[in-house]
Amino acid sequence: MPLFYSFFKSLVGKEVIVELKNDLCICGTLDSVDQYLNVKLNDISVPDPDKYPHMLSVRNCFIRGSVVRYVQLPAEEVDTVLLQDATRKEVAQGKQPQKSAS
Repeated sequence: MPLFYSFFKSLVGKEVIVELKNDLCICGTLDSVDQYLNVKLNDISVPDPDKYPHMLSVRNCFIRGSVVRYVQLPAEEVDTVLLQDATRKEVAQGKQPQKSAS
C-alpha cells in the first residue's frame, strides 16, 4: 500500500484544509480517501465566503486528487518521526536489486 495513501487513511475523521490548484481552500472533515488521493470532505466551509458565495450551500464534496495543490493537516496528528522512518523503508525497498527470473 503506498505510503501517503496509508497516511491519509489514518486521518479519516479529522479536520483538514484542502487547497486546490485554482486557489480555492476548502475546510472539512476527511470522510474518505482512495489510492489516487481523491478525497471526500463532510461539513465543509470556505475561509473566504464572499469570494466563493456558491460554496455556502455545499455541505459535502468530492475532490479529485489531480486538482489538489496542498492538504493542511492537524499538527497533532502528524508523527513526523514515524513518517520519516516509513519513507526511508519505502525508498530502501525500492532500491533493492530485482532478482532475475531464470
